[in-house]
Amino acid sequence: MSRVQLEVLFGTLFVLLSGGLLLWYGLNEPKRMAEYELHQRAKAIEVGAELYDINCKGCHGPQGEGVAGLWPPLNDRHFFTNRLTEVGWSGTLEDYIISTVSGGRLVSTRPDRYPGQGRPVMPAWAESYGGPLRDDQIRNIAAFILNWKDTAPDRSTQMAEMAGPPTGTDINKELPQGDPTRGEGLANTKGCVVCHISAPTGPAWLATPDQPGIATRAEAILTDPNYTGNATSPAQYLHESIVLPNAYIVPGFQAGIMPANYGDTLTDQELADIIAYLLTLK
Repeated sequence: MSRVQLEVLFGTLFVLLSGGLLLWYGLNEPKRMAEYELHQRAKAIEVGAELYDINCKGCHGPQGEGVAGLWPPLNDRHFFTNRLTEVGWSGTLEDYIISTVSGGRLVSTRPDRYPGQGRPVMPAWAESYGGPLRDDQIRNIAAFILNWKDTAPDRSTQMAEMAGPPTGTDINKELPQGDPTRGEGLANTKGCVVCHISAPTGPAWLATPDQPGIATRAEAILTDPNYTGNATSPAQYLHESIVLPNAYIVPGFQAGIMPANYGDTLTDQELADIIAYLLTLK
């Protein structure tokens, strides 16, 4: 075989090999891009989770459950299915989240259910609005919130389907035996831990080097001459502080911070369980 023929043969093989590689690359490019996008989205959700934990859970809860009577849930089926229609937003839910987080909210769109505290009810978080977060950080928070979509519970239904009649505000009524394990779970699902453990805006429940837990402090409060409530035992004081939160305001805090509707949203058993849990925090 002559040199020219060899060059033609090698050239042809090179073209065929190059074409084959390009064809293989082209056929696999959609899969590669999909995997890349999935990786990028997973990374955004991971970063968003950290940012949410630092900046958002204090109001909207560690799992997006919100705080009844103050701040709305985000991990909620209604948020993903009806919220855009409710506010008349014509864009995507991602855009809505980014816009709301960026600019904050001066007043609540549902003041009867979620009045928040003070004005604005939600601060602006974007640097362009005077907040602390970059645009990419806000997009990551949006990605984390959107990750709840497929598993979001119907929290409005959960609120409506009480296991019994509401407990009311009579602190002298006899409650059933409480279960502290169930009570700890209720403290999470009802949003109590948001204000009393995760980011205390009310008296902290857990013991610290400077003070004992809420159960021990309840005993001390009853002997304080400045106590203005009507409880006569630690359990009854905790009962009172839940259903009549303004009966006595712990020094250093303000009246009206805690929702006053737990007598309407808790059953006797739920209240007893929460009290049983709080009595373990000494």
